[in-house]
Amino acid sequence: MDIGLRDRVALVLGSTAGLGRASAAALAAEGARVVVTGRRAERVDEVVASLPGSTGVVADLTEPDAPARLAAAARAAFGRIDVLVLNGGGPAPGAPDDFTAADAAAAVELLLAPHVALVGQVLPEMRRAGWGRIVAIGSSGIQQPIPALTASNVGRAALAAYLKTLAGRVAVDGVTVNTVLPGRIDTDRVAHLDRIAAERAGTTPEQARAGSEGGIPAGRYGTPDEFGAVVAFLAGTGAGYVTGSQIRCDGGLVAAP
Repeated sequence: MDIGLRDRVALVLGSTAGLGRASAAALAAEGARVVVTGRRAERVDEVVASLPGSTGVVADLTEPDAPARLAAAARAAFGRIDVLVLNGGGPAPGAPDDFTAADAAAAVELLLAPHVALVGQVLPEMRRAGWGRIVAIGSSGIQQPIPALTASNVGRAALAAYLKTLAGRVAVDGVTVNTVLPGRIDTDRVAHLDRIAAERAGTTPEQARAGSEGGIPAGRYGTPDEFGAVVAFLAGTGAGYVTGSQIRCDGGLVAAP
C-alpha cells in the first residue's frame, strides 16, 4: 500500500539507534528521503549507508545552534522539510522523592526546549505549503508515569502538552501533530533499564525482562519495526485527519482506556 511518502523529506532526530533508527528505516522504506541525525559521525554514516537516498547530519540537539543547523542541512540536501520526527535521549532513572528543581530544569532542557526550537524552524514552511507532519517519539510514561523514570515522565509530558496545544492551532493549515507512546520496545535503551532494575533487585536482566513481559497483555516486548510502522503511518497522507493524538504502541501495557 502506498501511504503517500514517496519523495517526501523527513528529518528524523536521534536516528542512529533504537526507535529513531526504526522510524527512519520505516519512512525510507515508504520512499521518503530521510535526513539521519546523531551525535556520532560513524553511526550517522552507517545508517545513511543502509538507507538509499538519505543524507546525514552530525549534531547534538542540546547545543544552542543545533536546531537551526539541522533544518538548514535538510534544506540544503533536499530543498524542504515535509516530516519532522522528534526524538530525545532518555534522562537517567531516578525516584520522585529524589527529584530536584535542577533535575526538572535539566529535563526541560533535554526533552522540551530543543524540540520547541526545531518545530519553530520547520513549521512556517509546512504552513505555507499546506502540508506537514510532526510526529514525536514519546513514552508510555506520559499517560502512566513510570516510577523510576521521573525526569523522563516530566520532560516528555511537557513536550506532549506543547504539541497537543500546537496541534489545534495548525490543523487548519494541513499540518498534523501527533505523539507515539512506546511501551517496552526491544531496544538498547530498554535493555539498559532492565539491567539497572536487575541490579537494584539483585536478580538478572533476563529475570527483569520476564517480569516486565508478565505485565504486558501481549506477553512480550514490541519490536522496533512495529514502532516504526506507526510513525510512518502518521507521517503518511492517510493520517491527514489524525492530529493532536497520543497513539500507544505498547502491547496493551497502559491501563487507561
